[in-house]
Amino acid sequence: MQGDEVAMEFPDDNDGAELRKVAAAGADMSSPMVIEFSIEAADERSARNIAELVEGQGFDPSISDNEGRGSWSVYCARSMLATYEGVVAVQAELTALVTAHGGHCDGWATFGNEGLSSE
Repeated sequence: MQGDEVAMEFPDDNDGAELRKVAAAGADMSSPMVIEFSIEAADERSARNIAELVEGQGFDPSISDNEGRGSWSVYCARSMLATYEGVVAVQAELTALVTAHGGHCDGWATFGNEGLSSE
């Protein structure tokens, strides 16, 4: 169970807390899973520009109107290992890509990979 112990050792911040939750939910932290990073955009045009930009960087984007909030979200999915370094690096990468379009990375989520088969 040494691998499980290592998987639970994450920094004491929001990303670390979320990774602990993913591991505690039964995800295999040594196998890739789809992680969806959220980008907040000011309007639909910006959201569409951001989606096109991130798609060119290997993400699978989807756009959502945040009704009542006056903003849009671009969800950027990527299959990857759920490591602290990985999620922090992708958030920094996305922020650098989308800042010129008025966007900013607003976190991430995953359903993990528990019960997924590689067959």
